[in-house]
Amino acid sequence: MSGISPLVAALVLGSALLHATWNVLLRSGADRLWSITVMSLVSGAVAAVAVFFVPAPAAASWAFALVSGLLQVGYCVFLVWAYEKGELGQVFPIARGVAPLLVALGAATFAGERLSPPAWAGLALVSCGIVGLSLGRERLAAHATILALASGGFIAAYMVCDGMGVRLSGHPLGYFAWMSLAQALPMPLVFFALRRHWPLIRPDRETAKALGGGAISIVAYGTVVWAMAGAVMAKVSGLRETSILFAAILAALFLNERFTWRRGVCAILITTGALLLAS
Repeated sequence: MSGISPLVAALVLGSALLHATWNVLLRSGADRLWSITVMSLVSGAVAAVAVFFVPAPAAASWAFALVSGLLQVGYCVFLVWAYEKGELGQVFPIARGVAPLLVALGAATFAGERLSPPAWAGLALVSCGIVGLSLGRERLAAHATILALASGGFIAAYMVCDGMGVRLSGHPLGYFAWMSLAQALPMPLVFFALRRHWPLIRPDRETAKALGGGAISIVAYGTVVWAMAGAVMAKVSGLRETSILFAAILAALFLNERFTWRRGVCAILITTGALLLAS
C-alpha cells in the first residue's frame, strides 16, 4: 500500500469537513435515534440505485461488506446514546480520538501494514490532540465516556474491515454501495426494537436536516473507503479524524459550545499530526 498523495489527502480532509457537518446535524436533532435512522435510509436509498450502475464487488469482499454494515449499525446506536449524555465537543473528540491508533493496530494485525516512525508520531499527535479536546473543567461523565470509547472502537473495527474488503473487491464504488445497503437495511429494525414503533417520516425541519445529513454522510465515508483502496488505512484514518477541528468550529457556531485556548492548542497538535501522516 502506498502513502497518501496530495489529491487523496485533500479529498479525505474534505470528507472530514462533511463528516463533522453531519454529526452537528445529528447532535442538534430533537430525536437522534430517529435522525440517524433516516440518515441511514437516505444512504441506503442512494446505494440501492447505485448497485444497478456500478460493477458488483468480487465475492471475496462480500463478507467484509456485511460485517462492516453490522458494525456501523452498532456505531450508530452507541453514538446516539453518547450524544444523549454529552455535548458534541466532548463525545466527538473521544470517539474520533481513539480511532486512529486502533485502526493502526488493527491494520498491522490483520492487513500487515507498517507505519514509519514519523507516521506513528503523527498518529500520536492527532490522537493526543483530539482526546485533549475532551478534557477540562467540564469533563464528560463516566457513562458517556464509556459510550464514546465504544463508538471509537466500532469506528476502528468497521474502517479496518472496509479497508480490507475494498482492496479485495476490485470495484470500490460497488463495494461501498453494497456495504451501505448492509448498514441501512437493519436500522429501521433496530429503531423498532428500541422504540416499539417504526420511524415515521414527517414533512418538517427535522426531516430536512436528517435527509441532508444522510446525503452528506454517504459522500463523506464513500471518499474514505475509496481512499483506503490504495492508501495505508491508518494514514487515511488519521486524516479523517481531523474532522474534530471542523466539529469544534461548527459546534461553536451552531451549537453555542465554547472554543477555548485549550482547544486551539489541541487544534495545532492535530494539524501537525495530520501533516506528518500525509507525508
